[in-house]
Amino acid sequence: MAALAAASPGGDECLEEDEDELEPGLDEAEAEPETGSGTKAAGGTRGAVLTRRGITLRVLLRDGLLEPARGVLSIYYLGKKFVGDLGADGTITWQETGQVFNSPSAWATHCKRLVNPAKKSGCGWASVRYKGQKLDQYKAAWLRKHQPNAPPAEESLASEGEEEEMPEDEEEEATREGRAPVPEPTATKKPEERSKKQQCKNLAEPAGMGKVALGGGGGVPRDPGQPGSSDGALCFADHGPPGKRLESKPRVPVRYCTLGTRDSARNPQTLVEVTSFAAINKFQPFNVAISSNVLLLLDFHSHLTRSEVVGYLGGRWDTNTQLLTVLRAFPCRTRLGDAEAAGAVEEEICQSLFLRGLSLVGWYHSHPFGPALPSLHDIDAQMDYQLKLQGSGNGFQPCLALICGPYYHGNPGVESKIAPFWVMPPPEQRPNDYGIPMDVEVAYIQDGFLTNDVLQEMTLLVEFYKGAPDLVKFQELWSQDQTYLDKLKGSLASRTPKDQSFTHILEQIYSLLKLSS
Repeated sequence: MAALAAASPGGDECLEEDEDELEPGLDEAEAEPETGSGTKAAGGTRGAVLTRRGITLRVLLRDGLLEPARGVLSIYYLGKKFVGDLGADGTITWQETGQVFNSPSAWATHCKRLVNPAKKSGCGWASVRYKGQKLDQYKAAWLRKHQPNAPPAEESLASEGEEEEMPEDEEEEATREGRAPVPEPTATKKPEERSKKQQCKNLAEPAGMGKVALGGGGGVPRDPGQPGSSDGALCFADHGPPGKRLESKPRVPVRYCTLGTRDSARNPQTLVEVTSFAAINKFQPFNVAISSNVLLLLDFHSHLTRSEVVGYLGGRWDTNTQLLTVLRAFPCRTRLGDAEAAGAVEEEICQSLFLRGLSLVGWYHSHPFGPALPSLHDIDAQMDYQLKLQGSGNGFQPCLALICGPYYHGNPGVESKIAPFWVMPPPEQRPNDYGIPMDVEVAYIQDGFLTNDVLQEMTLLVEFYKGAPDLVKFQELWSQDQTYLDKLKGSLASRTPKDQSFTHILEQIYSLLKLSS
């Protein structure tokens, strides 16, 4: 795990002041010693004896500098936002998973390691914001009020590369609420202790799955087969990416090193060449094995339409061997904007995973006529999905992305290029850079036979795209001497099991395709 993600030279030497948490139920005043000299600073004895390290969230809540509320705490790290609830007892509940943390440092460290597993410390008081303002500024305000004669302590520093500016959306929110981006904290009345019912953004998850549910934040599966389908927008995405169009003109890939800092003017559909782990002197942080039936089904799905398609990957993650095994593909059969159908497909896939004892381990999508390389949007989406899957547990779990390029004439033969990739966070000293798309080495497992699940799914896909305006016309020529159907058969040949007992069923499916188009 030491080889995970980007190195952060010097970035972890944070001047963090880990707060000294008191035992649950112990009142701060009882835990503090007497001054001995009898002198009292403003604010009483407790103010004179509490050191900067001893100022906890409970102290700030007790003295009215903070008030418990939902969604008032936030962390911004390497382009990602985390939102938390502040409890009346000084605990922090992360809204994404409902996990409870006893201090800003604990929450910040956990969140940052999800984005960058190489992260060593969280620098909580300098990283966590309360209503847009860093917590260490509230700590400083408490000291000025209760210990006016004490020498000013140096403000704790965030890690190298931390985003010091208030994010735009937080600044706009502050303006709407009529508060300055960095006001002097003022005392507020403490409301009654809120209920600690955990907030979960994900859709209902079958018990025992142990992974993030397929639906997050009300997102719906994007259309896998009509013009305008989204580029890699799966059911568990919280955001709706820009509408995706048919591949019309060639996109020329760029090297990652030419991208530099994020630029809103740059086309999000820009393709980026992947980087090998060896090229940056790192080891791949996990191993991957993929079933040939997975490749066959997603390749078949990708061939059916001139628009992009998307789907899920089900499998297992072994923490002992650090092996991710992809055992099943789950194509999304929905139309853009059809929320009702999307919900049904989402639930069906969720149940299928659960009944088969599988976990959600990744996603796939296609670039019908382009190379199997990630776009800038794919890179951002994959980074979000990696965070989604990791956010449901305490340990590291990879999320794999596959891109299929079925009709790209730059492929060496008729076989589709199916490219796995994973995104490494940018170095901490360059937090505004894009994530780094990494080429993932994979071991392919040849299945002995086609399962009924795969054959049934192929039949359902043919039925789903039947009569669609973007359905590939399989009787037409793909090249000078091959039809699109010949191209499909040739691509699937290397992924088809040697067992010939299912050949006649495949031929029936091919016949249905010709009739459908």
